Amino acid sequence: MAPPRVPWIYPSLPLLSSLLLVFHASPPSTALRNYPENEANSRDSRPIYPPVTNHCVTALCAGVVTLLDSMSALADLGWEAYPNEGWEEISVMDERNTPMRTYQVCSVMEANQNNWLRTRHISREGAQRVYIEIKFTLRDCNSLPGVSGTCKETFNMYYYESNNANLWFIKESQYVKIDTIAADESFTQVDVGDRVLKLNTEVRDISNLSKKGFYLAFQDLGACIALVSVRVFYKKCPLTVRNLAQFPDTITGGETALVEVHGVCVNASEEFEPPKMYCSADGGWLVPIGRCVCKPGFEENKDICQPCRPGTYKASATDAYCTKCPPHSSSPHEQAMECICEKGFYRAETDPRSMACTRPPSAPENPISSVNETCVTLEWSPPRDTGGRGDITYSLHCRKCSGEGKKCAPCGSSVHFVPRQFGLSSASVLITDLQPDSNYTFTIESQNGVSDLSPTLRGTVVINVTTSQTVSVVLKERRSKDSVTLAWQGPERPNGAIVEYEVIYYEKNQREQNYTVLKTRSNMMTVDGLKPGTTYVFRVRARTDGGYGTYGGEIELETSHEDVLAIGDPNQSTILVVSIAGGIVLLIFLVTCFVVSGRHCGYIKAKQDPDEEKMQFQHGRVKLPGSRTYIHPHTYEDPNQAVRDFAKEIDASNIRIERVIGAGEFGEVCSGRLRVQGKREIYVAIKSLKAGYSDKQRRDFLSEASIMGQFDHPNIIRLEGVVTKCKPVMIITEFMENGSLDTFLKKHDGQFTVIQLVGMLRGIASGMKYLSDMSYVHRDLAARNILVNSNLVCKVSDFGLSRVLEDDPEAAYTTRGGKIPIRWTAPEAIAYRKFTSASDVWSYGIVMWEVISYGERPYWEMSNQDVIKAIDEGYRLPAPMDCPVVLHQLMLDCWEKGRSDRPKFGQIVTILDKLIRNPASLRELANSSACREDPPTPEFSVSTVDDWLDTIKMGQYKENFSSAGYVSLDSILYISVSELAKMGVTLAGHQKKILSSVQSLQTQGTHVQV
Repeated sequence: MAPPRVPWIYPSLPLLSSLLLVFHASPPSTALRNYPENEANSRDSRPIYPPVTNHCVTALCAGVVTLLDSMSALADLGWEAYPNEGWEEISVMDERNTPMRTYQVCSVMEANQNNWLRTRHISREGAQRVYIEIKFTLRDCNSLPGVSGTCKETFNMYYYESNNANLWFIKESQYVKIDTIAADESFTQVDVGDRVLKLNTEVRDISNLSKKGFYLAFQDLGACIALVSVRVFYKKCPLTVRNLAQFPDTITGGETALVEVHGVCVNASEEFEPPKMYCSADGGWLVPIGRCVCKPGFEENKDICQPCRPGTYKASATDAYCTKCPPHSSSPHEQAMECICEKGFYRAETDPRSMACTRPPSAPENPISSVNETCVTLEWSPPRDTGGRGDITYSLHCRKCSGEGKKCAPCGSSVHFVPRQFGLSSASVLITDLQPDSNYTFTIESQNGVSDLSPTLRGTVVINVTTSQTVSVVLKERRSKDSVTLAWQGPERPNGAIVEYEVIYYEKNQREQNYTVLKTRSNMMTVDGLKPGTTYVFRVRARTDGGYGTYGGEIELETSHEDVLAIGDPNQSTILVVSIAGGIVLLIFLVTCFVVSGRHCGYIKAKQDPDEEKMQFQHGRVKLPGSRTYIHPHTYEDPNQAVRDFAKEIDASNIRIERVIGAGEFGEVCSGRLRVQGKREIYVAIKSLKAGYSDKQRRDFLSEASIMGQFDHPNIIRLEGVVTKCKPVMIITEFMENGSLDTFLKKHDGQFTVIQLVGMLRGIASGMKYLSDMSYVHRDLAARNILVNSNLVCKVSDFGLSRVLEDDPEAAYTTRGGKIPIRWTAPEAIAYRKFTSASDVWSYGIVMWEVISYGERPYWEMSNQDVIKAIDEGYRLPAPMDCPVVLHQLMLDCWEKGRSDRPKFGQIVTILDKLIRNPASLRELANSSACREDPPTPEFSVSTVDDWLDTIKMGQYKENFSSAGYVSLDSILYISVSELAKMGVTLAGHQKKILSSVQSLQTQGTHVQV
């Protein structure tokens, strides 16, 4: 015989409907919200915090897929109840007259109740973790007389995994218990009449499911209870597009596992760095890693790649946007990867696609020749039209002409050009080894990088040159003991009018060690002052307007021991006709050109060095081929040139200032929009130089733009350009929606997962690695100088204190005074004012501490002198609350006293990547290990709860504590997490901060004035 039942809480269907009406009219704290699974505690009593909505900071919110919802049933649920007299299914109508199915049981009169209710088979649809939300009412046993020994106020929830969807019987021992469910709000019969009933909502989860589905079961042991609603669901990370990569709907993993998802580049994009994200167990996407970029010919616009419009192009996938075609080129169609040159203009293979199309140069101008024997010097002026290029070179073509018909043929390899014949960079050349008494034609051609692409020859000039003849000498002599008189015949066809003759002589045995040069306009000369009885060698050449001719043959004459007769004495005079054949003359010329006349033919050679490979010097710094080296603006003699080299000038009319967002050292900082022709309008930050500035202030202000303009990295703030041609002078950078990192973290204290924080740190480290690789030291790395955009991407900014390193990676830059941020600066930089990338690593460790502590001030309220002394004595910041051991160890590595013992930024990036891929390594917390060194416990000197909340910067909760009855310090000493949650303190970070302070109060004792 079935045990008698106590009259149920709902004596009639209208009463149950009124209960539901109360439920639907209840305030948001008890009603079902968009994500009810986050409003109750899981079975391990960990709070599930409100999820991220479209207005949340991550912008990537979880999706929910419902597997079972009893509220939506249109007919009987048909769940299995055993024994039959236990759970009972009831149909009711809610306030909207919608049918609704519930189950109730109230067998409280007899002991040892064991009533089971089992759902149908629930397919898990591939989910490993599902959530069960139940809404129920439970009656207070005290309101039922005579049931004190048999009435219960809890019930149990179980599940059973199975591949079989048609099981009719399952043993009780085969079920796995989920939890024992108790009510936060019970009620009495009087409550029903007053219609103040409230539903209880509880959420539990099941992890690591592997079979096709499962059954849910509810066990009643003697409670008076009604199941109003049962909903089973799982979470997924919804389809999203980030950084031009699409990530599909992804079912979450187990309880703590992250699911790594590789993105697929959208339409016309390609991988720049393999895109991936991690889907968290709560159904939210974590910080993205890697990205896609639009292919050449396409630009990004709202997460898609659209083709470049006609008249624009994009040559490289790494370029952000399509740009306008350079001069003398056009792109008539969409999707242009480069612009086509106009007719007559060309682009060399090595020219960047952004360079204007150019054309070959015009001819060289004003050619001049200077003949020196068989050597010719040619000089000319550069072409008037360079074709728009600066890579002008010159080449020479030589032809030798002979005979009256001026038949010409190539000169051949016997003629030499100094320094070279082709590819000359200077407008002059020396040509040697020409034949005497010969006509030559030289064609000088100007060329540039596109001359070979032109079908027509341009830029040539022709100059004709005739080399000098040899003097045909008929020597007459009148010798005495100390003089010789010479006479000779000039060349038959001189190259112009003869200006003068040159005579050289020397003693025969001394050759050219001690020769003498004499000049005369006559074809006769007396040489005095000679030694008696000594043999001398004489040579003669002529000089015309075209230059010197070749020397005639040598003639040897010996002075007499006595005076000789006059000229014409047939016994004493000797007439010697010397005629030098062509081959002998040439041989003598080659010898004399290098030995005797070196100061004529060889003086130009002495000034010309052969080509050598040289390192490229750029403003005082050696730049190796292929390397990217930071160039400090101070190395420029003209700082304005540095701005022109590295920063783009922007027309002020394209800038629209919207509002002031801050103030800097030199003036206001505003946000606004930048409109650039051929591009879409973008949000920008605008730094302006205040009125009344000095020249030095202007240089210092623009120096930051010259620095930023050299960087191109996703974790370095991007310079859009500068305004220098009108007032006010402005620097335009990309706009970072979330502002500085320290302020952003304080505003969202406790709202991020550890993986998200590590993702932020990884971005900062990646940016610093880029700067370090460019031999660049920041000197002021701190969370206040890190900016955060809407996608939680962190970017290094503020380059006002930065300095350049020398090429030696271990070299340091010594400052000349100036303020140093003590709390963020390495000890060697404080003591010796020496800054390196290693000192930036020390500062990065402080930034890590700031991030994990959500913007806490390093070293708290210690003075700068106390900080310096503590660091020197070996003190290091302790781990922040809930800081993983591995992260605190990395901080300590960054704070090694020896610079060489600290990790490099490249190593830091690698370490953080490993932590993101293996989140299990972040579970062990430093503040739960024995090695943790806690910060000094503050001695409170407050006497009221309000003063205490102000001291720990939680004053926003004064009214919450007062309303909950916590009015004295003694009353808060044993407050719990659940009590904080009930009074409205729901943020995890705030809960932990309050409880940590309470523990400090407990340690100090209530006998002290707190």
